[in-house]
Order: sequence, then structure tokens, then C-alpha cells
Amino acid sequence: MKWRRLNGMQLDLPIREEVEKTIKEETEKGFRLKVCIGTDSRVKAGSIEFATVIVFLREHRGGFMFISNFNQKGQMSVKERMINEVARSVEVAYNLCELFDRYNIELEIHADINTDPGFQSNSALRDAMGYVMSMGFVFKAKPDAFASTCCADKMV
Repeated sequence: MKWRRLNGMQLDLPIREEVEKTIKEETEKGFRLKVCIGTDSRVKAGSIEFATVIVFLREHRGGFMFISNFNQKGQMSVKERMINEVARSVEVAYNLCELFDRYNIELEIHADINTDPGFQSNSALRDAMGYVMSMGFVFKAKPDAFASTCCADKMV
């Protein structure tokens, strides 16, 4: 996965090293951090574009994010697409969770899944929640899942 900042600047180091460097820089400045990871997708002319974000929140001081985009050819059902979004977020979180544990940083996985049964995405809610929580992560869905519903949504 290639990662960039919101301004488009590519990250030079592997994501694990960039995240650790960022954690050290931010904590040295006195910021207490929280991290939210989310993915959103959009169907576009025979392919699906995914955007995954790692959102760093500085307590009472705003935040910033790292972004990665990925295109996949073909079609998926809404439920399959929602589970794929969550799987991408979990993969990133799993690769970084040791860092978050070491530096005592709270981590949440945000899913672009509606808690209202009237929406199609709701068909994936139980499966996604079970998957994320069984991996030991905190799960958030709409309307509390801003990393996927707002941040990642703007990147696809």
C-alpha cells in the first residue's frame, strides 16, 4: 500500500515507521493521541475504489491523516463491499497495533456501515462488528464512525 498525506505528499518510509515517527514527534510536542482507522469505497465504471485512512487525533488540538487508495476490478454486493472495507481497516490496524500498545494510544476501527436496518449496508453490521471485536479492537459504526464516513469518504 502506498500512503500519502492530505496535501498529496507521499510518505517516504514504510507505514509502520512513519506511524512510529509521527507518534514520537507528536508526543514530544506534548500531544495526547488517539488513532481511528477507517475505509470507504465507491463503485466506478466496473471497478471499486477503496480509500483507507489513519486519522491521528490530538486531544483538544485537531488532527491529521494518512491516506491510501486502491482500485479493484469487478463487482461486489453491498455486504461484500462493507466486509472488504472493514477487512482493509483491520489489516492496517493489526500491522500497527503493537505500536499503539507500546505508546499507550487508543485505537478505534470505524466502519461505514449504517446502524439503521433501513439501509443496505446494515446487512454487514453484525459480521463486521464480530470480526473487529474478535480481533480485540474497538468498533464504531455510523453515526460515530467519522474516519470512514467523513475522512475516507472524501478520499474516494
